[in-house]
Amino acid sequence: MAKTKSPKTFILDTNVILHDPTCITQFQENNIVIPLAVIEEIDHFKRGSQVININAREFARTLDSITGSTLFNGGISLGKGKGKVRIVITKGLSTEIRQVFREDNPDHRILSAAYDLQLEGNSKEKIILVTKDVNLRMKAKALGILAEDYTTDRVGSIDELYSGKEIVESFDDELLQKFYQSPFEVPSKNVFKKIKTEIVANKYFILKNSNRSVLACYNQEEEIFRKVDKQPTYGILPRNAEQTFAVDALINPDIPLVSLTGKAGTGKTLLALAGALAVRKQYRQIYIARPIIPLSNKDIGYLPGDVESKLAPYMQPLWDNLKVIQDQYKETDKNHQAITTMIKEEKLVVEPLSYIRGRSLQRIYFIVDEAQNLTPHEIKTIITRAGEGAKIVLTGDIYQIDHPYLDTLSNGLSYLIDHFKGQKLYAHVNLEKGERSELAELASNLL
Repeated sequence: MAKTKSPKTFILDTNVILHDPTCITQFQENNIVIPLAVIEEIDHFKRGSQVININAREFARTLDSITGSTLFNGGISLGKGKGKVRIVITKGLSTEIRQVFREDNPDHRILSAAYDLQLEGNSKEKIILVTKDVNLRMKAKALGILAEDYTTDRVGSIDELYSGKEIVESFDDELLQKFYQSPFEVPSKNVFKKIKTEIVANKYFILKNSNRSVLACYNQEEEIFRKVDKQPTYGILPRNAEQTFAVDALINPDIPLVSLTGKAGTGKTLLALAGALAVRKQYRQIYIARPIIPLSNKDIGYLPGDVESKLAPYMQPLWDNLKVIQDQYKETDKNHQAITTMIKEEKLVVEPLSYIRGRSLQRIYFIVDEAQNLTPHEIKTIITRAGEGAKIVLTGDIYQIDHPYLDTLSNGLSYLIDHFKGQKLYAHVNLEKGERSELAELASNLL
C-alpha cells in the first residue's frame, strides 16, 4: 500500500486474514479495524488441517500476542512507522443495514461495522473495507462505503508475466553452428550482442535463422548458452520446444525450483511425473500433491463415504497421468514394474496437499499440481519447507482458477513466477501448445 499524508482506516474481512495471516503488517502507517464478527468467523476455522485452518490459528496467535484492553478501545500500535490495530464490537446490524439487507449474517455485520465507523469518523478520514469477496465489495459501494481488494501480493500485469522462453529470429548462423560442435555451448558474451531483450538465469531460447535453429538455455553461473536436446524421459518424448525446455528443467539437479504453466492438455503434470521418475535415484521419495478445492466452495465433509473415497476424485487425475507413463512399457518391463514397487514401498506417494504438514522435505522430489489454486502465502509455506537435496515443481493453469478468492493476478503461482524470475535456483516454462489431441486443442482455444 502506498504511503499517504493522512492515515486511512482499513476494515479487514475474514477472507483477507485466511488468505494472508500476516496481513495486519502490510498496511504501513494506516490503521486497521477488525470487527468482532471477523474474530468469530476465524474461530470457526481454527480446527482442521487445511491451510486456511493453519492460517486462522496463526492469525489468532499473532493477535493474542498484542495484549491489553487498548485493542478494544483506542487500538494498539503495530510498531514504529506502523498504524494501530483495534477490534470493534458491533451490537447486531445497524438500522440502515437491516433495512437494506434484513438477513443477519457475518458479511452484513462487517458491513454494519464499516457503516458505523464511517458515520462516527470525521469527513476527512477515509474508511475502506478490504475484502476478497467481490459481492461484498459491491454491497459496500452501494452503501457509499469505499471497498478494495487485498492487493499486497498481487502481480502487476498478466501480459508481462515471465514466460521463461523467447524466440530470436535471424540469429547469426556462425554462432548457431557452434552449438552443434563440442562442447555444445557458446560463451554468453558472444550471444548477448545478438539478443536485445532481457536475459536472466535459466531462461530458454529458440535461436533460429533461415538455415537452422537451436534450443538453448542461459547458464548464469558458467556464463554460457548451452544447447538443449530433445530427450525421452521415462518413456515420454517431448513433442515441442516448450516441452523440451520443461524436461530440461525438471531433470536438472542444479535447479531445485521449477514452475510449469499452460492450459489443459499441454502436458504439465505428465512431464513433471516423467521427470521425477527419470531422476528418482537422486531422491528418497517422490511426493505428488494437489490442493483440495471442493465444488461450490463446500467442505469435503458434504461428500459421501470415508476420507479416502471423498478425496479420490481430486487425486484421480494424478493417478491417470501416472498410468499413462507406466503404459509406455510392457508389464514385464522393469520400468513398468518399478512404478508399482515404488507405490507399494511408498517411495512414490500421491496425496492431498494438506497432508504435507509435519513431513520432512529432505531429498524429496515434490510435485504440486494445480498450484494456481494456492495463495502466495501458501506457496511461501511450501517452498520454505524445502530441505537439503529437495526439488519442488509447481504446475498449473493461471487462467483456470477454482478458488473463490483468487484470480490470474493474485494466485500464488503467478506471484511465484513474478518474484522468482531470474533467480539461479529457479526455472519457469509456459507450455503453449496442447498435445492431448487435435479436438482437445481446438476446444481449449475456442471455448
